[in-house]
Amino acid sequence: MAEREHKGLVARWLEGKERSEDYARSTLPTSRFALFWDILKGRFGRLMLTNLLMLVTFIPVIAVIFLRYVNVLANGQMGPFGAGLGVGYPVIPNITGTAEAMMIQGDLIYFALLIPALAIAALGISGGAYIIRNLIWTEGVFVANDFLRGIRRNYLNVLEAVLVVGLLLFVVRLMGNLADLYVAIDAPAKGWMQASKVVGYIFIAFALLICFWMISLGINYRQGPWALFRNAIVMTVGTFPQTVFFIAVATWPIFLTLFAGGIFTAIGIVILLLFGFSYAFLVWLDFTQWAFDKFVNPNLGVAVGRGLYSKDPAKQKEKQQQIYEESAAMREYKRMIVAQGKSRLVSRPIKPIDDDVELYQLPESFSREDLQKLRESREAMQEDVDAYAEEHKNDAKYVEYNRQFEERERALQEEDNKGKKKPPKPPKMLNKRK
Repeated sequence: MAEREHKGLVARWLEGKERSEDYARSTLPTSRFALFWDILKGRFGRLMLTNLLMLVTFIPVIAVIFLRYVNVLANGQMGPFGAGLGVGYPVIPNITGTAEAMMIQGDLIYFALLIPALAIAALGISGGAYIIRNLIWTEGVFVANDFLRGIRRNYLNVLEAVLVVGLLLFVVRLMGNLADLYVAIDAPAKGWMQASKVVGYIFIAFALLICFWMISLGINYRQGPWALFRNAIVMTVGTFPQTVFFIAVATWPIFLTLFAGGIFTAIGIVILLLFGFSYAFLVWLDFTQWAFDKFVNPNLGVAVGRGLYSKDPAKQKEKQQQIYEESAAMREYKRMIVAQGKSRLVSRPIKPIDDDVELYQLPESFSREDLQKLRESREAMQEDVDAYAEEHKNDAKYVEYNRQFEERERALQEEDNKGKKKPPKPPKMLNKRK
């Protein structure tokens, strides 16, 4: 006993008070903010690895942005409007609108290339966001396997989101360049074009908010393309102030890199290379899980507070039971256990072998007539077994045994039917939890 207590004391010295069950429960995150910091501190290595995988798929987008930047600088240095000599003379009689026209030509190419580049980036978004969602749910994560699994499950939804933004960005940028050209040449419709430019930028800002919601909805629920877009609009409008705030908090490293300049651009690049993309999706998905728990999951009968620990034992037990019951894999596992647990030897009557029915024995040298007798004896034996089973099928021991398994199978069927029910109204959204 003394030796055991000595070992326990040494273990506590080596492992610290975290060995205590009460201490472990007290350190579990109880809020989304605490969960965010818990993942950022405790899973930083996995966030960096996930960020690296996402960064690889963003290389085409980064290349298009960089090439456009170089093209704009080159036009500014090599164009006739940058020389400063001879402007206005007969050699170059009129260069009004030349810069704007060259910008239109360049942006038509680069913003068109941005669309397939975004389709490639959707691979990284679908895989990386799936990993971060599992971290928020406090599930076990294998980065490489879950990254590929996330691509298989979520790529089409994420592709829809980025294509909406990419196509709208192409149209808005073209309208903006045309507005600049109309203003430069003093065209009669320049006022309308300027108005369309402002409206276009408002649309692209709103589309970015919708895109983020489509990504989050796409990796959490099963739904069609139109339902995904519609539900994203509903969530964007319904949580507009919070959406703007958390997207700003999530994407500040990207804006720091693109628009700050100088040393701040270098800082933004370092952050994006290390963990910027993972950080953005960690902030955003953590917020959207809060929104789903508040507005969506209670109406769908889905467990809320996933990834959090409730200090109320009853609520914590109820939540774990909901998570357990809503798992399709778990329902299939229970069905398999029911099927394997039911014994055919116990569930139906089997005639004892101590009876007067005998199987005809073939002699060493047999004829066709002997084979016919063997066949008839087998048929007679099977008829006798079937008659015995029919006579005793309603015996109490068989009825009670089968009833237990029938009730279990009925309960599993009710769980399946509950999972297939359409969501209640309102809200009019979200077909099924992934």
